[in-house]
Amino acid sequence: MRDLKMPAERHPEKAHRPDNAQPKKPAWIRVKAPGGEGYAATKRIMTEHNLVTVCQEAGCPNVGECWSQGHATMMIMGEICTRGCTFCNVATGRPDTLDAFEPGRVADAVQKLGLNHVVITSVDRDDLADGGAEHFAQTIRAVRHRAPGTTIEILTPDFLKCGPEALEIVVAAKPDVFNHNLETVPGLYPEVRPGARYFHSLRLLQRVKELDPSIFTKSGIMVGLGEDRQSVTQVMDDMRAADVDFLTIGQYLQPTTKHHRIDRFVTPEEFAAYEKSAFGKGFLMVSATPLTRSSYHAGDDFARLRDARQAKLARN
Repeated sequence: MRDLKMPAERHPEKAHRPDNAQPKKPAWIRVKAPGGEGYAATKRIMTEHNLVTVCQEAGCPNVGECWSQGHATMMIMGEICTRGCTFCNVATGRPDTLDAFEPGRVADAVQKLGLNHVVITSVDRDDLADGGAEHFAQTIRAVRHRAPGTTIEILTPDFLKCGPEALEIVVAAKPDVFNHNLETVPGLYPEVRPGARYFHSLRLLQRVKELDPSIFTKSGIMVGLGEDRQSVTQVMDDMRAADVDFLTIGQYLQPTTKHHRIDRFVTPEEFAAYEKSAFGKGFLMVSATPLTRSSYHAGDDFARLRDARQAKLARN
């Protein structure tokens, strides 16, 4: 029985990698330790419903702030991923069989938390013929039934080893936001995201809009992995060519010494410059700060995203 709390068993594919030093975090990247009544209440609901969250599994620095407000990002289809990305803290290996009752538990937790907006993500499930597409669709439908007033944002895998019908199944369930992260610039894919393909992920986002133009599309990257400004700008251009609405950019934080090294800490001023540049390229919404993560302030950002679309339509 694997103990997923032990790094060597959590990431067996990284166990023999050389250590990378973890530099001290600058003042602008430090956060308070999680705690308080709201945090405890959210944790209790997640535990009672036997749900996994990416907040915990990926070691998100914002977990204290988000959970204190009842905002937890559900991670469906288990806690073990079939990929071994060098930046990611989610456990790697052979996943368990799908839990048919999980969509209902997610929906019940969303209702009990009283969420106006929920983010639902998953591990990669390359072991499944549809990559988990139907499970995503069932979860969306369950939330719609139990909490009809809640807007739904999904953060999906790339469905790389599936036929085109996998994406069609998810889109047909009509999430409000379809997010798939490019994670980094294409030149770093072999090192950072070896199991993925940059242009496949880009095409996935483009195809969502072709299937249903009403769905907002969203994608994000990390910086501080070794990219340069020109390559980040090129990713922005590629996303806009794929009609992506919402861009997130955040600082990469190294989970353990066995993970990809931090090249540098990008300053808040550089993030502000990225944000200005992205808005200039036509994104409806941009979040670019050191602590930005895909689901950080997602509800508030969705409201601004919807307002931005309405304003654009009014101008046209």
